[in-house]
Parts: sequence; structure tokens; C-alpha cells
Amino acid sequence: MKIKKAVITAAARGERLYPVADTIQKAMLPVMDIDGLYKPVIQIVAEEAFESGIEEICIVCAPGDGEKYANAFTSLRNNLIKSFNEVDWAKSQAEKINHLLLNTTFNEQASPLGYADAVLTAKDFINNEPFLLLLGDYIYVSQFANKRCAAQLIEIAQQENCSVSAVNPTIEHQVNRYGTITGKQLPNSSNVFQIEKIIEKPSLSVAELELQTPGLRMGYYLCFFGMHVLTSEVFNLLTEQKEKGELPSSLTPALQQLATKEKYLAVEMKGSRYDLSRKHGLLRAQVALGLAGVGKSETLSTLVELIAEANGRD
Repeated sequence: MKIKKAVITAAARGERLYPVADTIQKAMLPVMDIDGLYKPVIQIVAEEAFESGIEEICIVCAPGDGEKYANAFTSLRNNLIKSFNEVDWAKSQAEKINHLLLNTTFNEQASPLGYADAVLTAKDFINNEPFLLLLGDYIYVSQFANKRCAAQLIEIAQQENCSVSAVNPTIEHQVNRYGTITGKQLPNSSNVFQIEKIIEKPSLSVAELELQTPGLRMGYYLCFFGMHVLTSEVFNLLTEQKEKGELPSSLTPALQQLATKEKYLAVEMKGSRYDLSRKHGLLRAQVALGLAGVGKSETLSTLVELIAEANGRD
């Protein structure tokens, strides 16, 4: 199957990033990307998709934010063209922003009813096609210089012709933060698993009893990476839940149903994800991007200087 569309959920207001997220969308916070240029977070996430072969994106946002995003990116593009008309990097950025504007739809989630409802908002946009699903407040950093995390995931999904979720081995004391899966490794594959069970943010005791995955290091579990390729069947499942008045805030119950209805795999991602909403999340993401990009040497020297200064104050 061909993955041409992506959905990025960006409707949450970002209470943990108060007060800055009280005045602007947290997805518009500036971060220096791996190419050394400052960009809004949502642009970095969108480029993750576009540079992995995605042709069209739907950003699910809060009421009134669709126009704000469109206006903000239009202003960014126009300012780059006006202020840096003869500068190569500015021309390149203006072209990327223009590509984003031309190939992005903004769907507004009418009420803050949770992640599952936000995904369901994109049903008409997807129109019965398989799609990539990303989080608007996660930064993804691949271990490979020339292959994005999303590209790794899409490659497996197209090869196996089915839904695939990205996962990371996660230390046991963090499993209560993520959807956690268990399954069996596919034959002749060390990093692809047939999903058997998914539990949303399990306690450690539940994980120990129900989510052990053979082959992982002791004390580690396979937790969602915040990135999925899904078939449109997930919308049928979400619609059924909503019609029954049983639509949860989490997507996990629908994904568990999906695992019982069709082939559904998990792939261990070669990379890391950084949740900007968590404590020091924005800082961690910025350092990770700095170490993975053109500014690696400068980032390293800055960190060494800061550590030396901190030790000197002790």
C-alpha cells in the first residue's frame, strides 16, 4: 500500500508550557532544527512527514487555530522573501513553508474531547486511505542521517501492507506514561513484532503480568513512540465507539480492536522521541536536535561550558 497522507494532532492547549502556551499555540514555539535554522515545532513535525514521502497533511487543531496557523506561516514565508530575498537559506525555507501551506489542511476539533476524537476529525480528509499519524508536540530524532523516523515506519508498513506502530524499549518505571504493547517477533526480524495486546499507561504491576515481550532486556517494555501508520479501519472502529457513546479519550481501545481484526505490527524505532509537554521536554528536544544536526560541535561545547560553570558554583 502507498502512504500519501498524514494526520498531525495539535489541538491540545499545552497547560504544562504555561504561560507561553497561554498566548500562542505550543506548536508554534521556535526550536532550532537539525539544519541549524529556527522553525516552529509544527513545521519540524510536518517536514518529518513530507521528507518521508507524504504528499498531503491534515493538522487537527483547536477552534480558531486553523486560521492562526495559516496566517502565521503566510507571514513567515512573506517575511523571508522580503527580508532575505537573495539569501539561499531563506529562499529554501520560504519554498518549504509555501509547500506546507499548499499541501496542508487545518481541521478544527470542535470540543476538547481527547486524542481519539481528534483523530476521528480527520476521517473525511483520509477518505479510506492508509495514513501516517504524528503528534504535534513530539519531536522525532532518527539515528540515521538520511532516513527519518517516519520513513522507517512507512517503509515497514508498505513492505508488510498493514498497520504498523512505532515503539521503543522503555525502562519499567516509565511505562505508566505510554501505551504499551506486547507481541511476538516476526520470523527473521529482530525489530518487528506482531501486536497481541495493548494497554494504555499501565501500572508496573500490570505490565509485569501482561506485557512482557520475549527478547527484551530485563525491566524493559515496548511503549508507543507517538507515531503510527494505520489503515482507515481505525475510523470505522472510532465511529462505532462514538455512536455508542463510548469514545474514550485515548486511541488505544480502537488500536486493540484493530489488532484483533487485521494484521497489525509494531516496529522498534531507530531513534528517539521528545515530548515537549513534559518537564524539560523542550530543553531535551533542543539539545537532541543540536547534537543530531549541523550544530553538533557548538552544542557539545556549550553543554561542556554549562556543566563546568555549574560545577564551579558548587
